[in-house]
Order: sequence, then C-alpha cells, then structure tokens
Amino acid sequence: MHGDRSLNRVAFSATVHCLTGCAIGEVLGMILSTWWGWGNVASILLSVALAFVFGYGLTSLPLLRAGMPLRRVVPLALASDSASIGTMEIVDNLFILAVPGALAAGLGDALFWWSLAVSLLIAGSVAYPLNRWLMSRGRGHAVIHEHHAR
Repeated sequence: MHGDRSLNRVAFSATVHCLTGCAIGEVLGMILSTWWGWGNVASILLSVALAFVFGYGLTSLPLLRAGMPLRRVVPLALASDSASIGTMEIVDNLFILAVPGALAAGLGDALFWWSLAVSLLIAGSVAYPLNRWLMSRGRGHAVIHEHHAR
C-alpha cells in the first residue's frame, strides 16, 4: 500500500510538472498570437509548440544544471514528457474548441481565462492516470527520477 501512495504522489508531481509547462506555453502562445493578430489555427499551433518547449525545458534545466550533457538530456526529456504533454494538449485544445466563443475570446475576457483554467484542469486529470501507468512500468517521468537518484 505504501508503494501505491508513493507512486500516486510521484505521478501527481510529474503531472503538475507537465501541466505547468503546458500552461506556460498555452498562455504565452495565445498572448503572442493575439498580439501578432494571428488566426485560430496559428494560435493553437503556436500554443501547442510552446507547451512542448516549456514542458521539455522544465524537465531539461535541472538535468543540465546537474552537469548532464545535452545529448543525454534531450532523449530523456522526450521519453519522460512526450506522452503526458501530448495528452494534455489534445484534451486542452478539444475543450477550448468545444466551449462556444472560447477561441475567439480576448485576453481581457473572463471566458478566455476560465475556459483555459478548466481545460488545463481537465487535461491534467486525464494525464494523471497515464503518467501513473507509465511510471508503474518504469517509463514516462520514471526515467527522469532514475537520474535524480544518482
């Protein structure tokens, strides 16, 4: 039972970690695309790309600071975060597309912020069981945790 609680805790931490990168990327992507006057498709593509960049970055920075070479960090970040970030981005964007007016809402609109917050909470809820399952098999974020223990 103790192992399950520990796995749950680490999987939750990994999910929050990925969700943080997704949130930073989503918000920055929407801010930039609004500022630049881009359309909906370009806004979504930029936000998704930045979510991956920030998600991988949050994983990579501590490893790089610990002295691990970039050629080792990149495959670890890809292996640990791709499924989680990908799942979150699919769920997040499907929710935003399903909420009437959410995609067209501006940064000053409450609809923009509440729909983004709810979409990220739902995305994290969907990604958590995936992260837990991956970690229980020594995959996903478990790959990174192996390197933290060294």
